[in-house]
Amino acid sequence: MLITRRQSLGLLGGAAAGALILPHRLMAQGARRSITIAVQKISNNNTLDNWHEQSNVGERVFYPNFWEGLIGRNWMGDQGPVPELATEWKRLDDKTIEFKLRQGVKFHNGDEMTAEDVAFSFSDERLFGGTEPVGGTTIYAEDFKPKTDKELPASVPGTARRLWPALRGVEIVDRYTVRFHNATPDVTLEGRFYAGGPQITSKRAWDEAKTYAEWARSPVTTGAYKVEEFKPDVSLTLVAHDEHWAGRPPLERIRFVEVPEVASRVNGLLSGEYDFACDLPPDQIGTIANTAGLEVQSSTIWNHRVSVFNAQNEIMADPLVRRAMTHAIDRNAIVEALWAGQTVVPRGLQFDSYAASNMLIEDWTVPEYNPELARDLLKQANYKGDPIPYFLLNNYYTNQTATGQVLTEMWQQAGINIEIQMKENWSQIFAGEGERGLRDWSASNLVNDPVTPMVNQFGPNGQAQQNLEYSNAELNQMSVVLETSTDHETRRKAFRRMLEIAEREDPVYTLLHQNAVFTGMKSELNWKAAPAFAMDFRRDNWNV
Repeated sequence: MLITRRQSLGLLGGAAAGALILPHRLMAQGARRSITIAVQKISNNNTLDNWHEQSNVGERVFYPNFWEGLIGRNWMGDQGPVPELATEWKRLDDKTIEFKLRQGVKFHNGDEMTAEDVAFSFSDERLFGGTEPVGGTTIYAEDFKPKTDKELPASVPGTARRLWPALRGVEIVDRYTVRFHNATPDVTLEGRFYAGGPQITSKRAWDEAKTYAEWARSPVTTGAYKVEEFKPDVSLTLVAHDEHWAGRPPLERIRFVEVPEVASRVNGLLSGEYDFACDLPPDQIGTIANTAGLEVQSSTIWNHRVSVFNAQNEIMADPLVRRAMTHAIDRNAIVEALWAGQTVVPRGLQFDSYAASNMLIEDWTVPEYNPELARDLLKQANYKGDPIPYFLLNNYYTNQTATGQVLTEMWQQAGINIEIQMKENWSQIFAGEGERGLRDWSASNLVNDPVTPMVNQFGPNGQAQQNLEYSNAELNQMSVVLETSTDHETRRKAFRRMLEIAEREDPVYTLLHQNAVFTGMKSELNWKAAPAFAMDFRRDNWNV
């Protein structure tokens, strides 16, 4: 029944006209808004496990609203460390770090977080699957096939050792104190805690779940928002966790809806169906920015777009062919034509933030655009023009299809016969094995040190080597040096040598450009985008 203002005043009885009587709690706190966010993809693996879903799309829905760690990332600032579930930490030596836990933190199931939950979150059962804490060794998923429904997916132990190559274990000192023990020295330990993955989950919730799949669809964490409903490939709804340690969250619900096509996301924003539309290409900025009540938030982020070569392919096994492909790309033309100059071509697989620790190799550049050199290298390789399959997803990355088409044209102009094969998902991309010649990827600066993304993604336990796309003995040796040495100059020299191998001598990837994100939104929301894929809907970033 539709109630008019006059009828509603009558229902209030003796209340003064216009004085709506609310419960004290609601009067104090006020009604909260719910929002809908249109994204290209919610989760590649149809889980909400931050170790199983290591992806750009995972970062958006996981952090900082849902999963939280001992050390948090300053998402809205310099991306550096801030206290989160730990209030303080200190180094005991070059292998050991101690944390004092924040007291009174409540999980989504109402339990208090304790040292037991922290230790479990870094346990064999949750992460490592019995793997030894030794860097420099490749861990293959085929060695970890789950035997029961409760065991980890086969890829998780290798993923865990990718970020924690030498973690020996977690010591519980008391209810609110833990010590992490590494098998080797590691100058990057603190940074590893605020990367994607080492966040904390409830041990009791894990124990009570009948299967891994049941747990992974609704993990019990400490974040400001908790899972209300997850429909894989359709939507994810998070609802406020009102017992959050930082106070009552500002939103009632956050609903992510999967809308694969750019045009549909834009049209939904224009019609008012969505409050936010993510993963927009630059050519859509004008349409949204020129519409009353809408705006576009944009920023370059700590993530680079790369093309990854597959040396299993018979033609790509020759590094001369891969080197030719790196010299056939006019990266600046791609930035101007497809990104309207709103991003940059960086100095190889490194980030300007490395300069703070003097780990930026400032005189390094991407391979020069030189089609003649590319043709000469192909001649040396005795390349006969046989087709090289390029496995391509339909705009998983912003502008991905258009970039793939431009790259293909550039390569063909240099005499490289690239054949695009469109794929529907990542499983199809990696199913190519020896057939696939190359694929797309991106590489993120997770810990503000060259160990990520260089070692993390392309070293001995990186995904490229785990998938048998590439291997180089010297690069793997330098990876161990970068991970374990405490001498700054030794580490710096090792990183330079890795750049020389991975980008020039025996390329495993070629860098295209720094990534940028463009998010359309309703201006009335008064919200700010982070310089990251993550979207911060906590109290300090809502109606700022």
